[in-house]
Amino acid sequence: MASLIRRRINKKITKALHDFPLIEEGDRVLVGVSGGKDSTALLLELNNRRGKTGPNFELGVIHIQSDFADPSPRVFIKNLEKQLDLPFYYLNIAIERRLQEGFKLNCYWCSTQRRLELLEFARTHNFNKIALGHHMDDIVETLLMNMLYKGEISGMPPLVPYEKYPISIIRPLCYCEEEELRAYIKEAGISQFTCTCNFSNNSHRKRIREEIKSLTQGNATLKQNLFESMRNIKSDYLL
Repeated sequence: MASLIRRRINKKITKALHDFPLIEEGDRVLVGVSGGKDSTALLLELNNRRGKTGPNFELGVIHIQSDFADPSPRVFIKNLEKQLDLPFYYLNIAIERRLQEGFKLNCYWCSTQRRLELLEFARTHNFNKIALGHHMDDIVETLLMNMLYKGEISGMPPLVPYEKYPISIIRPLCYCEEEELRAYIKEAGISQFTCTCNFSNNSHRKRIREEIKSLTQGNATLKQNLFESMRNIKSDYLL
């Protein structure tokens, strides 16, 4: 019998797949894995669903290695490859060398470069969905970051179809909280890696994360309300 935390994660993924919907019959889904807890949990749960519940879909796995990042996670991912009957792909990207003179590397620009490579890989290998391990905390943090630092109300929707590519980004962990995923991985006895990027201090995300903790005081309902606000927009009361 599945544990309580696994049943909870499974239920939330099922709700996300149903509400938006994220995976349909015949989809070819490429899961982006970093070696961290979020993408690892996503991969395991999607793999467990194949041929059991819901629509039939194919699954592939991709890991992107940038020129400045710690290569250690690839060892962990190679071990996952041995355990799962799935195709694994590996991309090496010289992101830092792409910087033009006078510009500094930052998380947003790096993420954009990785996303472009991911989209092109999915297109050329006939995947029509890319599954990313962003959870509710990531989504809420991004919402507030964009409001504060960009002056816009935008975030990470669970389903993002692209106009220039026959591909959609999906986020099946959108209802899952980070602490739940941490508990999931711990119970499974799986080691995972955290971000060791030398440029992580350029990001505002850590500061926003602390502000959200202060605002919600650990109240999951308040965090859920922030998430739900993105689809409960009262446009008559906005500029």
